[in-house]
Amino acid sequence: MKVVLLAINAKYVHSSLSVWILAEAVRSYSKKKHDVVVLEATINQELDDILKMITEQKPDVIGVSTYIWNAKMLPNLLDLIKQKLPSVTIVLGGPEASFNVDFWLENGADFVIQGEGEQKFPKLLDELGIKEYTVRGIAGQARNDSCFRVDLDKALNDGNYQMDFGKACNDGIHLYTYLDPYTDEYFSALKGRLSYIEASRGCSFSCSFCLSAENDVKYFPLDLVKKQIDKLSQSDTHTIKFVDRTFNSNKKRAYELFEYILELDTKCCFHFEVAADLFDEKTLLLLAKAPLGRIQFEIGLQSFFEQTLKACARKTNLKKAEQNIQTLLGYKNIHIHIDLIAGLPYEALEDFKKSFNRAYALKADVLQLGFLKLLHGSVLRSQAEEFGINYSKEPPYEITDNKWLTKADIKALKHTENALQHTYNKGRFLTAIKYVLTATGLTPYKFYYSFGKSFPNHGTQLELYAQHFFQFCKTLPNIDEDTLIDKLSYDWLCKKKKKNAPVFMKREGARCKTVHANAEKKLGQKLRKEEVLILHTGEIIFVNSENKNPVTGLYEVNYFYN
Repeated sequence: MKVVLLAINAKYVHSSLSVWILAEAVRSYSKKKHDVVVLEATINQELDDILKMITEQKPDVIGVSTYIWNAKMLPNLLDLIKQKLPSVTIVLGGPEASFNVDFWLENGADFVIQGEGEQKFPKLLDELGIKEYTVRGIAGQARNDSCFRVDLDKALNDGNYQMDFGKACNDGIHLYTYLDPYTDEYFSALKGRLSYIEASRGCSFSCSFCLSAENDVKYFPLDLVKKQIDKLSQSDTHTIKFVDRTFNSNKKRAYELFEYILELDTKCCFHFEVAADLFDEKTLLLLAKAPLGRIQFEIGLQSFFEQTLKACARKTNLKKAEQNIQTLLGYKNIHIHIDLIAGLPYEALEDFKKSFNRAYALKADVLQLGFLKLLHGSVLRSQAEEFGINYSKEPPYEITDNKWLTKADIKALKHTENALQHTYNKGRFLTAIKYVLTATGLTPYKFYYSFGKSFPNHGTQLELYAQHFFQFCKTLPNIDEDTLIDKLSYDWLCKKKKKNAPVFMKREGARCKTVHANAEKKLGQKLRKEEVLILHTGEIIFVNSENKNPVTGLYEVNYFYN
């Protein structure tokens, strides 16, 4: 049969791992020969454009990976597909379909595969060739004479489709047989986008807001993982993201892979989701040697409120996590991204403010303020009534309020998140913000909330946004306007280099031409006039646009007196 595997990603820069794994699974495990084509689209594309991509392939079967970011658009797309290709068979998989089967069987899917699909999908394709979809050996429930709820776990007992967990290693973990999706076709389609890899599947923790809770961890053989790392590191991708839920849950394996990655001859950056409190001294000492920008860590703190963490079955040694984050940041060679989740049980607004200020004090490169999402299949979704959690019934199922946070509280947190995201998290106005917080004595939460409320940024041009930031900050107590302008001027060159600075940053005059010439002489290269600014102190700053820090994403800015 002709099979289309469709991924609809959140952004063009993203790629999909699941569809390429399934494509290789069909080639490796199917008893029959199927012609498989992988298509990748984004949620920002028109449905008609995606439909055209699909129909041009004239498929017999379409497999689609479902996630919270594409679930909202999929019912309409599936309807269009059925109108255009009435005889096509649509198979859905992925977390959204796996935990919401009935909905998808009623909204365009002919089959839903729950859980891992490497063994199940090829088996289903082979069986679909049998007349009238009589799926031999598969327990299913007929829907409208053409839809079946597929549970293939009970059918994987004929010897040919058994999962192979291999032999236990010396440290008691189980190796999981895994296919290599990184074919020539994959790399041809990658085109420099983010690439994804997994060294393990599942999670040893039981956080109630996560779909991976209480899943046994399956580890892929290290020699295979290393070969895949090699191939990706020599491709045109810039960032390689491990999708492991807690990459360092097994310290021995994590150390070996960190050590291997640090020794590679590559310019790629490797991104990991880690638990900060699980790092031991040996691993921290190894990471201190990492090449600048080689490693990124995403660290989910979620909350500093102990009662909240306990209610979510979140096990974190907060003190050790803070210490390890500070150690890692002190190396200045690793990009650190930390997460908080607003809306978790028991954490009222005043409690969350404390979590926010404590997290901000760590001075990570990014502090992500996210909002609780009640995912299908998560324990917390089943506890929503108990905790009084109200949430959107459409993806991504985000909280609107609960027993401890009102709708007004959520709105206040949205203002805070908006300001944080468009300033600190994008590397904008960093020295200016530090100056304002020091001069005014405002807490980080109070500052970001106040600015976010005064001017929500929804697609505002950066020059205008900087102007509003300046106007807001200069009215705060103890702020010297000239010093604020100097700080913002420095920040502008750090981030924007050749882009025109807002008018309030410019100091025009007869000195400008001379200053520009002297700056070029000092740097030893040509500078645009926008790359040189005069401060009120008489100092001149200029940007070295050839020296960008891969950890912070900021350009080097130099001072001199003319």
